This record gives sequence, structure tokens and C-alpha cells, in this order.
Amino acid sequence: MDCGLIGRLGVGKTTLFQALSGHSVPVTPGAMKPNMGMASIPDARLDRIAEFVPTQKIIPATVRVVDIPGVPSGGDSLGQVLAHIRTVDALAHVVRCWDDPGLGPADPAGDIDAMDSELLLSDLVVVEGALGKAQRSARGNDADAKQRLAVLQKADALLQEGTPLRDASWEGAEAAAMKSFGFMTAKPVLHVANVGENDVDGASDHVTAVREAGGGTCVVLCATLESEIAELDEADRADMLESMGLQQPAVGALAAGMNQVLGLSTFYTAGEKEVRAWVIPVDCPAPEAAGVIHSDIQRGFIRAECYACDEIFELGSEKAIKDAGKLRSEGKGYAMRDGDVVHFLFNV
Repeated sequence: MDCGLIGRLGVGKTTLFQALSGHSVPVTPGAMKPNMGMASIPDARLDRIAEFVPTQKIIPATVRVVDIPGVPSGGDSLGQVLAHIRTVDALAHVVRCWDDPGLGPADPAGDIDAMDSELLLSDLVVVEGALGKAQRSARGNDADAKQRLAVLQKADALLQEGTPLRDASWEGAEAAAMKSFGFMTAKPVLHVANVGENDVDGASDHVTAVREAGGGTCVVLCATLESEIAELDEADRADMLESMGLQQPAVGALAAGMNQVLGLSTFYTAGEKEVRAWVIPVDCPAPEAAGVIHSDIQRGFIRAECYACDEIFELGSEKAIKDAGKLRSEGKGYAMRDGDVVHFLFNV
């Protein structure tokens, strides 16, 4: 699943992308092609598990990040940018929260409103283009066609009122039909207040404006500093964070926020070779979670032996968990819980 970085031109998206991807992806500033990379998700639970299960490696989960070109004010390139936005699963809207001599004073509320309006108008165009065909298809006895028409009519009513589609309830067949249209206002959004180096604590009125205008979750960071931190080795990184009065890079909170808006949860595997975090959809069935590790494990799934990570923090070892009767044996119908530590048994 992909989280797209979106925003107006000059808001620092690509700088933030470089910080998230650890400068591992060559980028061309100003290009109309998206940059794609993986961002590690810092996880305190993962490190704690490794304290109780001695291991050779600790491997964090990752989220795929897409740096989408900046949204221009009209022009032929606008359609290209919107097409890229349509393909991702969730959005991280990067908002400029510093005044710049070249770009002028920051206007977070205006930028958020302009982006929301652009996406809403684009969805209206999709609805208007699809309604006629859906109405013709629904004249017969095709239940799927009637469902698609109902979804389009509901979406049209919401969009005409200026309501993003994510604010409505979409369940069952409705939700399935929604996905086929790729509506942009249906995607979950995380707002990122990109501040100047003199406002890393996010105390400015600009950040307040992002929180008020964006609603929901807001992550505050300075992309320039985060990019510089990402280029340092671990020792120098720790020194720089200490000098700034920070405990960890803010991109960690951003990656975790992306994980959240994508509707993902985390489970762990723990052994002598590695302790590793894996991300899966919330309430993912155990066999599908096993398939994230390897398709053979899903194909030959027998059962999942698991316990909650809090239990090993409390009891101190996997042996103590077994002795206390806390080790669970779960079958194919088990919905994974966030924080499960799992050993999958399989046969192929």
C-alpha cells in the first residue's frame, strides 16, 4: 500500500521524501514523475521484544512513500499530477508553515482549502462522466450496475455540498464499488506541518492553522533538518538530535502516522536470526498475515502460535508465557491483533 506526499509547489515534499527514504532514491527536483521509496517505521515495541528474545538482527516495518509532483495552479500539468494522486491509497498533505521571501507569507489554511477544492472538483468530474453510463447499465437486472449507480448518486450529492467522500460511511458492496472509481476525496489524509528551523516545536500560528483547517492527525516537522539528520551516521545523528532537544527524528512519527491512515496494524516475528515487524491491514486473517512473510506459509498454513507483546514485557520470556498458559494456538479464522508476536506453523 502506498502513501502519497502531496502539496503545492515549493512546500518541501521532495526534501521530506529524501528524509523518509534515507536519501536512498535519486531524485530530480521539479520533475513531473513521482519518486518512490521505502520509509522505516521506528517502533519501540520492536526494540523491547529484542531485549527478551536475543537475536542477530532487528528489522523494522516499512511503508512505501510516493513523492507526487507539486500541484500547480492550473495548466496542462495539473491533470498529470491528479492522475498520480488517484493511484495511491492514502495522502500525506505537506503544508508550508514558514514565511519565505521568494514564495511569500505562508497561508496554511488557504493551501489546505485550495488542495481540498482541487481534489473535490476532480472527483465531481469523474462522477459526472460516469453517471450517464451507470444509468444506462442499471436499466436491466444487473445488481452490480445498480450498486455502482447508487454509489455515484450518493457521491454526487456529497460532492455537490462540498463534502469529502471520506466523511461519509461506505460499507460492504458500497465500499467495494467506491474503490473502482479511485475517488481522491475518499482517501484518508494526514496533514504534515512543514515548519522552519526556528519552530521545530510547532508553536507558531501557522501550525495552529494546519491543525484547525486540516482536522484529524497532524505531524509537525522541519523537512530540511530531517533531511540533514537522515544523512548522518548514528553517532552524529544522536548528537544533532540532542543539540536540538529532540529524542528521535520526527520522520518516525510521520511514518507511523502514514501507517495509521493506511489502516494498517503491526505484528512481530521473533527468533535467533531476527526480530521483525510486519504491517498488515487491521483485522487481517492469520493466513493472509502469514502470506506477507512468504506465500508458501500462507499456502501451507496450519496454525499460528502467538502471544501479545505486552505479555513478554510483563513475564520476561517466551518460556514464562507458555508456563503461564498465555501462548495461544489460533486457526485460519483468527483475525490478527496489533502487537501479536507470532510463530506460524505450515506444511507445503
